[in-house]
Amino acid sequence: MTLPNTTGEKNGFKVVIERIPRHRHDGGYRSNFNPVNGILPTMEDTEAFFEQDTFARHAGIELLEAGAGRARVRMEIQRMHANSHGTVHGGAIYTLADAAFALASNSHGIPAAAINATIAYMKSARSGTLYAEATEFSRNPKLATYTVEVTDESGEKIALFQGMVYRRTPRQ
Repeated sequence: MTLPNTTGEKNGFKVVIERIPRHRHDGGYRSNFNPVNGILPTMEDTEAFFEQDTFARHAGIELLEAGAGRARVRMEIQRMHANSHGTVHGGAIYTLADAAFALASNSHGIPAAAINATIAYMKSARSGTLYAEATEFSRNPKLATYTVEVTDESGEKIALFQGMVYRRTPRQ
């Protein structure tokens, strides 16, 4: 299946997503997302990066704020997030945490991809809004680690996510 190139606009910021092959069997995408001076200079650039995460947006995740090495997102719990027990599915909570992790780990303008991630669930949730806040724990030119706390609207801890990324730092 060939997917078309797409163009969009958010807050006056033009986003172009174009189909390019990464290797023979994979139709990857790239965009005009291009951080200045190695750091995401504006919230608009972060929003453009987040707009490309169609799975997170499909899950109802919203970007609240982001900066160097940090990000905060939220997800209003909907019926589609429920498991067979009537609580929020662990995969939905993981997706929320992973979205914050992706934003924080890519906030320095270096492409970063997860190489390890774990999550521990402390409490179930049934309704309301969940928040995920990612903070950078450690970073070097090739690896970085992040902690993401998932809380409900009253600040109760729902889950703790830890992740590590490989950073595609250009050789000097």
